[in-house]
Amino acid sequence: MSLVARRLEANGIATVVIGSARDIVEYCGAPRFVFLDFPLGNPTGEPWKRDMQRDVVGIALDTLENANEPMQTVETDFVWPDPEWRGRYNRLTPEIRARLKAEGGARRDKQNAAKALRQE
Repeated sequence: MSLVARRLEANGIATVVIGSARDIVEYCGAPRFVFLDFPLGNPTGEPWKRDMQRDVVGIALDTLENANEPMQTVETDFVWPDPEWRGRYNRLTPEIRARLKAEGGARRDKQNAAKALRQE
């Protein structure tokens, strides 16, 4: 998204990126970036928290309007409700690995069965 934002900016369209992957977005040089220290997939805040989401979009619009330097990052004050989320995020335990492997095998079996039916 950061590279798309840069391309749009080069063609005269102002942009602001909202997200959580600060290292990636800043490395790619997004013109304006609103950062939330939240798990990926929650760029505008907690699910179902419309007031928070509205506030984040408001911050992004303010950033779009008021940014006065290139590649500006605005860090929000919002805090994810579970302070321990980082320790569990994308953790792959042996149990989770086994479950995912079984689910993948079941999905492949289902796809192969459907493919065999189509070939009959």
